[in-house]
Amino acid sequence: MIVLTGARIFDGERFLDDHAVVVECARIAAIVPHSERPDGEVRDLGGGLLAPGYVDVQVNGGGGVLFNEDPTPEGIARIAAAHRNHGTTGLLPTLVTDAPQAMTAAIAATREARRRTPATLGIHLEGPFLDPRRKGAHELSYIRDLGRDDVATIAKADCGAMMLTLAPNRVATESIAELAQHGVLVSLGHSDASYEEARRAVEAGARAFTHLFNAMSAPTGREPGMVGAALDLDEAFVGLIADGHHVHPANLRVALAAKRRDRFMLITDAMPPAAGGPDHFDLQGRRVTSIDGCLRLDDGTLAGSVLTMDEAVRYAVNVVRLPLADALSMASHVPATFLRRDRELGRIAPGYLASLVHLDDELRVLETWIEGQSAPHS
Repeated sequence: MIVLTGARIFDGERFLDDHAVVVECARIAAIVPHSERPDGEVRDLGGGLLAPGYVDVQVNGGGGVLFNEDPTPEGIARIAAAHRNHGTTGLLPTLVTDAPQAMTAAIAATREARRRTPATLGIHLEGPFLDPRRKGAHELSYIRDLGRDDVATIAKADCGAMMLTLAPNRVATESIAELAQHGVLVSLGHSDASYEEARRAVEAGARAFTHLFNAMSAPTGREPGMVGAALDLDEAFVGLIADGHHVHPANLRVALAAKRRDRFMLITDAMPPAAGGPDHFDLQGRRVTSIDGCLRLDDGTLAGSVLTMDEAVRYAVNVVRLPLADALSMASHVPATFLRRDRELGRIAPGYLASLVHLDDELRVLETWIEGQSAPHS
């Protein structure tokens, strides 16, 4: 038993002072007033804030590793270790559009990583079933239509959460419904779809929209587009890249005013330069360079980010002006709910996994725990 004390606690809903968190093995046993803490190994955290660990559903890479280039359990472990230093205790390694054999390798790697690396919650396949008109940095030659073999491969992946970003104007609603029935977390993105096409996809079982405002049709007076659908369809989850490059902060504020807060997820869309990697890398033979914190191909196209989840939380609080509780929830409980893991992750409560982050007063990471195992920031 470990008793964590001396820090303010955000339990996922409210802030608690003068309380302690009791951890037994991988799970939280109790939250008790400081005066009622049980005997055991007491850790005085010396101030700061103890919160649920961050959950990131879109992580292409980090620490110099790109999942597409290293689709192995070891590659996933290195990505997870790099992002853990920034508060991420659970993530989906994300494969951008690539050849079919890359998808097969990535799924197999994730299946094995689930046994080795507790931070691995599943996989996110961002493509290849996208709209070429909104391909962004995705390689056009790899974009293709969804086939029956693809449905079978994805539905039977058996590697934890399976998130699939697809274009609703390129994939039949019947196929979206079939994937959803198999538990696939279908997310809509990289598409020039109309509002009605997006709405039908959500009605068929699509659960989310990938990186709102980016690589999707924008609203006009008579056509709400993908952005309008994401904000109008109340139950759909929405990913936000809060880095000051992908979306203007005013647009983030408008979006957050238009829809229930408990459907917005902070994501990083991180690439190898994030979390301590070099300032450039190759994406399928194309050079990507970080300039002033923004990743671009040589033609100027945005290509992921150097963002980490702790930076996203600070940006949401300091620039977007979100209440701290909302920002922390959008980094933990909301993505856990999207992943259908909200009875184990995203809160500090009895029975939940002890996946936690300790923050200083500036919301910088001091220490993390994943299923009860501690790692100070390195």
